[in-house]
Amino acid sequence: MRVNKKVFLMILSLVMVIMLAACGGGEGASSEGSSGDKKVIGVSLSSVSDTFRTFIYDAMNEEASNHPDFEFVFSDAQEDSSRQMNQVENFITRGVDAIIFMPVDTVAAPDIVSKVNEASIPIIVVNQTFDAVDQATAFVGSSSIESGLLQMEEVAKQLDGKGSIAIIDGMLGHEAQIKRTEGNMEIIEQNPDMEVVLQGTGEWSRNQGMNLMENWLQAGKQIDAVVANNDEMAIGALLAIEAAGKLDEIVVAGIDASPDALELLQAGKLDVTVFQDATGQASTSVQLAVKAANGEEVETVMIPFQLVTPDNVDEFIGEN
Repeated sequence: MRVNKKVFLMILSLVMVIMLAACGGGEGASSEGSSGDKKVIGVSLSSVSDTFRTFIYDAMNEEASNHPDFEFVFSDAQEDSSRQMNQVENFITRGVDAIIFMPVDTVAAPDIVSKVNEASIPIIVVNQTFDAVDQATAFVGSSSIESGLLQMEEVAKQLDGKGSIAIIDGMLGHEAQIKRTEGNMEIIEQNPDMEVVLQGTGEWSRNQGMNLMENWLQAGKQIDAVVANNDEMAIGALLAIEAAGKLDEIVVAGIDASPDALELLQAGKLDVTVFQDATGQASTSVQLAVKAANGEEVETVMIPFQLVTPDNVDEFIGEN
């Protein structure tokens, strides 16, 4: 069953990229035909290039199908904050009834929220928070620092509180990268026999995580655990470690509890991940946007992270 879902998601991702490319990076791709009788919700996604955000897109579309009186228009910023600003400005010009906003970075996000507020359009921020997020109509997501704390606490437990740690950051400047690593460092500071010996960015990518890990292994420095800001980078690191014959020597940890990560946990290769509820974040953001577009009051919704280890991995199969 899991294989079929991965195949479906791969096909969905390809179709989605074609649709978003066809929109020229501005107007977005509609989930159904336009109708003057329908209210319109613009969805600004930071990117659809990694597994987790594909899950969010998929779940948003599924929830959108429950609201036939609304038209949902999707845009992909491709990790470009200027592109995202232009796309949101297009939504404003079009006069959409609400906007769902997954920010590219924490720097441009406040200006985007301010522009939407000036246009008196409700804006629901999803997944990534930032300093001015309280200026948005509502936020739906999880506390990123919590995932970093849970992740490194389990790594510390598996290492008996001592060892040399390599941290793989996500794309620098992303709220998730900043806060997840901050949570990691907080736990390391509580364990004086643990030390960060290597740190670099894998830009949320499996290939980048693998390349980084290969370079680190070639450098010959002692590494007892690799702690990555997401599963894709952790899996890339794991592949490099396995190829070097060192999988039994290094603890590997990720975040997101993606299907691939859960399979590797079951296989005894990955040591820990942290479940981030993509479906919960996506569906709730759509529900709040619909309510806000209808003039109803909405509030921020926080969805907790959950630690996943070989002991409880079966509970999370099929959840994302």
